[in-house]
Amino acid sequence: MIEKTYHIITFGCQMNVHDSHWLGRALGARGFFEAPLEDAQVVVVNTCSVREKPEQKVMSTLGRIRQVSGGNPAVLVCVAGCVAQQLGESIFEKESQVRLVAGSDGIGNAPQAIERLLENPAQRLSLLDFTSQYVEREGTTEPGVVSGSVAYANIMQGCDNFCAYCIVPFTRGRQKSRSSTAILDECKTLIDNGAREITLLGQNVNAFGQDKSGDGTSFAALLRKVAALPGLARLRYVTPHPKDMGPEDIAAFAELPQLCPRLHLPMQAGSDAVLARMKRRYDSAAFLDLVERLRAARPDLALSTDLIVGFPGESEQDFQDTLQMMRASNFMSSFSFCYSDRPGTRASLFPDKIPADVAQDRLLRLQALQDELGARWLQQRVGGETTLLIENRSPKEGQGPEPSWQGRDPYGAPVHVELPPQVDHTGRMVRVSITEAKKHSLMAQRLGEPW
Repeated sequence: MIEKTYHIITFGCQMNVHDSHWLGRALGARGFFEAPLEDAQVVVVNTCSVREKPEQKVMSTLGRIRQVSGGNPAVLVCVAGCVAQQLGESIFEKESQVRLVAGSDGIGNAPQAIERLLENPAQRLSLLDFTSQYVEREGTTEPGVVSGSVAYANIMQGCDNFCAYCIVPFTRGRQKSRSSTAILDECKTLIDNGAREITLLGQNVNAFGQDKSGDGTSFAALLRKVAALPGLARLRYVTPHPKDMGPEDIAAFAELPQLCPRLHLPMQAGSDAVLARMKRRYDSAAFLDLVERLRAARPDLALSTDLIVGFPGESEQDFQDTLQMMRASNFMSSFSFCYSDRPGTRASLFPDKIPADVAQDRLLRLQALQDELGARWLQQRVGGETTLLIENRSPKEGQGPEPSWQGRDPYGAPVHVELPPQVDHTGRMVRVSITEAKKHSLMAQRLGEPW
């Protein structure tokens, strides 16, 4: 163990990744240095409740920390995030090395708590209270570029939807919007520190401003303000809710050149009966109408989605309805999962649970269809031209006469391109022609010099 060192283990969504990056910067401002797990004085496990068996994964990780550290009581372990919020102080009873439990709102006070606990080795702390409004964290206007020139800015916390299967309102609390001024200040700083692309984050981003923390700025108005910031080349956001996509949100895809033609739009299911039981508050006709209006605004818009198979009571016909909706929406990619109970959610009490083997069979069939749709979308890109934002060296490096790099086009697809050697192209942009479609990516040839 080396004093004033930390190691953060992150599970789950991009918001968790964003929280972990912020926590690392906040600890760094206090004189801490990042270190391998075996050397760290402070170990933070930032947890997620969405994926399957979240508690077991956390306890397994805590067991690995104990094994690596030899159970050294001087190693301060913190469990943060959604599982921390869900299990609360019971984590103290499960693992003696854990001395800090910080929920979704409490993580903002974790740096001070960590310093306090290091000064008081016998103390334990829990930060589990939800705040009534969004509380700005220290250092949110400090440099925070995540990867090259790609950065993320959180615009809200929590969710008010209470979908039947979802634990988020219980683990991240009710919706709280940041002030638009704070968001714009952070985005300006990110751009000043090299960001060329910014993704706005939230559990339900297009409901931004529709809560008592809002300052009167709508989501569409926020998009316009961020897009107008000098130096910003690309703007993205995740994750919207279909029921909250208003006409102004749709029009933004036609009116803002910085807004990338890629939208992650969670459908979850294609059966009206299942959508009703999920409490999604839209039906298949409304979803398809939304897709049609979005593509009318931006004909080249690429859609991805989230899908749950095996929801309680789902029939084979319900599942076939989902497959049909996938075809009609022409999703270029999707995240798909078998339903599993989350304690405390409405769906965990539903009867008619689907046998695991049936759900798994449906998942495999759904993913096979998605592979077909994704391959078709990639193949249709061949012969076209696009602009890449280079992120890093490609795994395909060395397969051509020049070093190969990987970037993302405005649609979010990974694209490999050969660029001049002896130069670090991270964060640069380059115009390319798509030459070949691979299974999950594209190959390209540059058309000019990177800038």
